[in-house]
Amino acid sequence: MARWLFLAALLIHPAAFAVDAVRARSNYMVNCQGCHLPDGSGYPGKVPDIRHSMGRFLAADGGREFLVRVPGAAISVLDDERLAELLNWMLAEFCATDVPSDFVAYGTTEVGLLRLRPLIDVQGARSAVAAQVGVPAIY
Repeated sequence: MARWLFLAALLIHPAAFAVDAVRARSNYMVNCQGCHLPDGSGYPGKVPDIRHSMGRFLAADGGREFLVRVPGAAISVLDDERLAELLNWMLAEFCATDVPSDFVAYGTTEVGLLRLRPLIDVQGARSAVAAQVGVPAIY
Protein backbone atom coordinates (compact mmCIF):
# COMPACT_ATOMS: atom_id res chain seq x y z
CA MET A 1 0.00 0.00 0.00
CA ALA A 2 2.75 2.44 0.94
CA ARG A 3 4.47 1.75 -2.37
CA TRP A 4 1.32 2.72 -4.23
CA LEU A 5 0.96 5.89 -2.19
CA PHE A 6 4.55 6.82 -2.96
CA LEU A 7 4.04 6.07 -6.65
CA ALA A 8 0.82 8.09 -6.60
CA ALA A 9 2.76 11.02 -5.14
CA LEU A 10 5.22 10.72 -8.00
CA LEU A 11 2.34 10.96 -10.46
CA ILE A 12 0.59 13.83 -8.68
CA HIS A 13 3.76 15.94 -8.53
CA PRO A 14 5.74 14.89 -11.60
CA ALA A 15 7.71 18.11 -11.78
CA ALA A 16 8.85 17.75 -8.18
CA PHE A 17 9.93 14.14 -8.64
CA ALA A 18 10.75 14.14 -12.37
CA VAL A 19 10.56 10.37 -12.73
CA ASP A 20 10.23 8.76 -16.12
CA ALA A 21 9.66 5.21 -14.87
CA VAL A 22 10.47 3.54 -18.18
CA ARG A 23 13.74 5.43 -18.53
CA ALA A 24 14.61 4.92 -14.86
CA ARG A 25 13.95 1.18 -15.07
CA SER A 26 16.12 0.99 -18.19
CA ASN A 27 18.90 2.87 -16.43
CA TYR A 28 18.62 0.49 -13.48
CA MET A 29 18.88 -2.49 -15.82
CA VAL A 30 21.97 -1.10 -17.56
CA ASN A 31 23.79 0.47 -14.60
CA CYS A 32 22.72 -1.31 -11.41
CA GLN A 33 21.08 -4.66 -12.08
CA GLY A 34 24.34 -6.46 -12.83
CA CYS A 35 25.29 -6.23 -9.16
CA HIS A 36 22.02 -5.53 -7.33
CA LEU A 37 20.04 -8.03 -9.47
CA PRO A 38 16.63 -7.39 -11.06
CA ASP A 39 14.82 -7.45 -7.71
CA GLY A 40 17.38 -5.40 -5.77
CA SER A 41 18.44 -8.36 -3.61
CA GLY A 42 22.17 -8.12 -4.34
CA TYR A 43 24.67 -10.82 -3.40
CA PRO A 44 24.97 -11.66 0.32
CA GLY A 45 28.39 -10.70 1.62
CA LYS A 46 29.30 -8.79 -1.55
CA VAL A 47 26.55 -6.46 -2.82
CA PRO A 48 23.93 -4.87 -0.53
CA ASP A 49 20.28 -5.81 -0.66
CA ILE A 50 18.82 -2.41 -1.42
CA ARG A 51 15.30 -3.59 -0.65
CA HIS A 52 16.07 -3.61 3.07
CA SER A 53 18.38 -0.65 3.43
CA MET A 54 17.95 2.10 0.87
CA GLY A 55 14.68 3.55 2.15
CA ARG A 56 15.71 3.20 5.77
CA PHE A 57 18.99 5.01 5.15
CA LEU A 58 17.00 8.17 4.44
CA ALA A 59 16.11 8.36 8.14
CA ALA A 60 19.76 8.32 9.24
CA ASP A 61 22.17 11.23 9.55
CA GLY A 62 24.25 11.06 6.40
CA GLY A 63 22.05 8.38 4.85
CA ARG A 64 20.58 10.51 2.11
CA GLU A 65 24.05 11.65 1.14
CA PHE A 66 25.42 8.10 1.31
CA LEU A 67 23.00 6.91 -1.38
CA VAL A 68 24.40 9.47 -3.85
CA ARG A 69 28.05 9.32 -2.77
CA VAL A 70 28.42 5.53 -2.90
CA PRO A 71 30.77 4.92 -5.86
CA GLY A 72 28.25 3.02 -8.00
CA ALA A 73 26.10 6.15 -8.04
CA ALA A 74 28.64 8.94 -7.71
CA ILE A 75 30.85 7.83 -10.58
CA SER A 76 28.17 6.36 -12.81
CA VAL A 77 27.93 7.49 -16.42
CA LEU A 78 24.44 8.90 -15.79
CA ASP A 79 24.12 12.66 -15.72
CA ASP A 80 22.81 14.32 -12.56
CA GLU A 81 19.21 14.44 -13.79
CA ARG A 82 19.13 10.76 -14.73
CA LEU A 83 20.83 9.72 -11.49
CA ALA A 84 18.33 11.69 -9.39
CA GLU A 85 15.51 10.12 -11.38
CA LEU A 86 16.99 6.65 -10.93
CA LEU A 87 17.41 7.06 -7.16
CA ASN A 88 13.83 8.29 -6.80
CA TRP A 89 12.57 5.38 -8.91
CA MET A 90 14.59 2.84 -6.91
CA LEU A 91 13.14 4.13 -3.66
CA ALA A 92 9.61 3.79 -5.03
CA GLU A 93 10.24 0.45 -6.70
CA PHE A 94 12.21 -1.43 -4.07
CA CYS A 95 11.53 0.05 -0.67
CA ALA A 96 8.61 2.48 -0.66
CA THR A 97 7.36 1.18 2.69
CA ASP A 98 10.65 2.26 4.31
CA VAL A 99 10.78 5.76 2.82
CA PRO A 100 10.11 8.39 5.51
CA SER A 101 6.83 10.25 5.12
CA ASP A 102 8.68 13.58 4.90
CA PHE A 103 10.94 12.39 2.07
CA VAL A 104 11.78 15.02 -0.51
CA ALA A 105 12.78 13.60 -3.88
CA TYR A 106 16.35 13.90 -5.02
CA GLY A 107 16.93 16.77 -7.40
CA THR A 108 19.52 17.41 -10.06
CA THR A 109 21.40 20.12 -8.14
CA GLU A 110 21.63 18.10 -4.93
CA VAL A 111 22.85 15.00 -6.76
CA GLY A 112 25.36 17.04 -8.74
CA LEU A 113 26.90 18.51 -5.61
CA LEU A 114 26.96 15.28 -3.61
CA ARG A 115 28.53 13.15 -6.30
CA LEU A 116 31.51 15.50 -6.48
CA ARG A 117 32.71 13.76 -3.31
CA PRO A 118 32.47 9.99 -3.88
CA LEU A 119 32.96 7.91 -0.74
CA ILE A 120 36.39 6.44 -0.18
CA ASP A 121 35.61 4.33 2.90
CA VAL A 122 32.31 2.89 1.72
CA GLN A 123 32.09 0.17 4.38
CA GLY A 124 32.88 2.66 7.16
CA ALA A 125 30.24 5.08 5.91
CA ARG A 126 27.71 2.27 5.47
CA SER A 127 28.40 0.99 8.99
CA ALA A 128 27.84 4.45 10.47
CA VAL A 129 24.55 4.93 8.62
CA ALA A 130 23.34 1.36 9.09
CA ALA A 131 23.87 1.46 12.86
CA GLN A 132 21.41 4.35 13.14
CA VAL A 133 18.55 2.51 11.43
CA GLY A 134 19.09 -1.12 12.42
CA VAL A 135 20.35 -2.35 9.06
CA PRO A 136 23.24 -4.84 8.94
CA ALA A 137 26.54 -3.05 8.42
CA ILE A 138 27.81 -5.86 6.23
CA TYR A 139 26.27 -6.58 2.91
